[in-house]
Amino acid sequence: MEYLPNILFAIALFLGIGFFTKNVRKLSRNIKLGRDVDVSGNKGQRLKNMARIALGQSKMVVRPIAGLMHIIVYVGFVIINIEVLEIIIDGLLGTHRIFAPLGSIYDFLIGSFEILAFLVIVAVVVFWLRRNIIKLKRFLKPEMAGWPKKDGNLILYIELVLMFLFLTMNAADFQLQQLGADHYTKAGAFPISQFIAPLFNNLSVSSLIMLERTAWWLHIIGILCFLNYLYYSKHLHILLAFPNTYYGKLKANGEFNNVAAVTKEVKLMMDPSADPFAAPAEDAEEPEKFGASDVMDLSWVQLLNAYTCTECGRCTSECPANQTGKKLSPRKIMMDTRDRLEEVGKNMDKNKGVFVEDGKQLLGDYISNEELWACTTCNACVEACPVSIDPLSIIVEMRRYLVMEQSAAPTELNNMMSNIENNGAPWPYNQMDRLNWVNE
Repeated sequence: MEYLPNILFAIALFLGIGFFTKNVRKLSRNIKLGRDVDVSGNKGQRLKNMARIALGQSKMVVRPIAGLMHIIVYVGFVIINIEVLEIIIDGLLGTHRIFAPLGSIYDFLIGSFEILAFLVIVAVVVFWLRRNIIKLKRFLKPEMAGWPKKDGNLILYIELVLMFLFLTMNAADFQLQQLGADHYTKAGAFPISQFIAPLFNNLSVSSLIMLERTAWWLHIIGILCFLNYLYYSKHLHILLAFPNTYYGKLKANGEFNNVAAVTKEVKLMMDPSADPFAAPAEDAEEPEKFGASDVMDLSWVQLLNAYTCTECGRCTSECPANQTGKKLSPRKIMMDTRDRLEEVGKNMDKNKGVFVEDGKQLLGDYISNEELWACTTCNACVEACPVSIDPLSIIVEMRRYLVMEQSAAPTELNNMMSNIENNGAPWPYNQMDRLNWVNE
């Protein structure tokens, strides 16, 4: 019986990490369904971007209040969970505060953790008020109804509970230290939980131990559950923000990727020495599908973007099309891409890793033509994203499919392209008549 708690802890740890590993593999498989792209170059610049944007939160502070609160939650949650290492060792070995011999360093660490935990509680309350009482406009868009709203609030509740459990555990521990209970040697500084401890003055030593152990168990089990909840939540960006910023776009925002097959054909057409009647070379590659109609047509970087989206809505709040009442929401583009990718993944799970055609696709079933053509390609959404997501690239790829595979461009665009072909300009005037307005 002496080792029963250690065995139970090892089982809980094994199950938690095992299920998390399973979800990571599923996530990796889904992302790899996308087309391969070469993003191996510019490692120095990519590392700088990752350090500046993901680690340094440089794009978060563009909006100071939300940025500061996010940094508090981010730093606090990450640093406080350093204590998880001690909890894991204690749980496996049956020790208590195994790092206590560090002395003043340990006191400083525990004290810092408590201050950060208190700040996280304050920030989480502010975030909850912004979502549910102040009701910021960007959290009330149609795509945020239902599960996305519940998910956002649920994450705040989980973080709040985990921080309170941490402080309750420390408060009971502090009280036991003052009472000289066995195995509770004086260690750590408790600048916040010392004010909670008086609430337990009337409890016996055995009751305090029960309280401390209960909070301890619930805290670590809660962390393991939260770790596995990430896969089903918008908070997956906690893990994916780093690779996403590393593989983020390095080209100028106004520069689009050209289709290689089209580029080659245009160069051939403009080459005065080329023979237009020559047979194609035997090794000439068949043109690939132009653009994208489903998630498998997108690149794996774009699919990584979809999973990284935190649904903050900064992209949509900056989108001029959305601001003027158009149906387009860059956030919805990313959420729809992720939802379709998840649907494809579940299809493969049911069919032993093979995708069985389900009669659906991203274009039409999730994202409408109206949304795609509302985009002005201004790059405001790309600039606003705090983790280097590029909704515009997905919009452009789906537009390419509409134009080049289905000839389904809007009438205005078809007229413009016809004018360019016939008149060398977007306007419906013969080149010889283009300056007639001067004489009017």
